Amino acid sequence: MPDFFEFEADFVDSLRCIPMQVRCKLDTCGIKLKLSDWSHLTKADREALVELPCSTETEIQAYREYLQNLILQRTGTSAAELPIEPHPAWLDTNIPINLQEKAKEFGVTLSPQQWAELTPLQRFALIKLSRPSHENQNFPKALKEFHLL
Repeated sequence: MPDFFEFEADFVDSLRCIPMQVRCKLDTCGIKLKLSDWSHLTKADREALVELPCSTETEIQAYREYLQNLILQRTGTSAAELPIEPHPAWLDTNIPINLQEKAKEFGVTLSPQQWAELTPLQRFALIKLSRPSHENQNFPKALKEFHLL
């Protein structure tokens, strides 16, 4: 069963927004998917992107090729590619500074132990939700859901 967060509950049934687990897969395989591209996908397409594995090198390559073909079929253009981070922050033992700064705005200081106890997907979500370019409305919800607030 796919992992959806409680803070995603308002769109999980319809998958009208890109869930964190797919966002993580996109970063893992180096594809930039715009919400407008996502909206061209059928619900079955979106569900497949949720379900397909993207962990091993073989899975990552297969996911990337599947997604590129899917976007080309649905939109007529290729999805933009991103550099793949060889050591992504969500797999690192160090807590990103901008994440710590954002957490402090909510009175939270993450300890290395708390960070270590989070799943990689939870870490990914916190990193994404703490970015200045993100609207951040789900950041405090994620802190609460992950028992950090």
